Amino acid sequence: MAKLNPIQLQKHLKGVDYPANKEELIKRAQQNGADDNAISVLQQIPDQEYQAPTDVSEAVGDIV
Repeated sequence: MAKLNPIQLQKHLKGVDYPANKEELIKRAQQNGADDNAISVLQQIPDQEYQAPTDVSEAVGDIV
């Protein structure tokens, strides 16, 4: 799996209203044209509420 650039990740999540759950993050990333790698990484993060973009970045950092 390719490493996911944190800046690119936040571009994929542009427009998310936090707090947001995993499903909402994946849906928004798909709407924003995220590639298969980005979607795959988001599918692996814990299924919980994320309070801010930094929370998502931390969860992704634990995976990649």
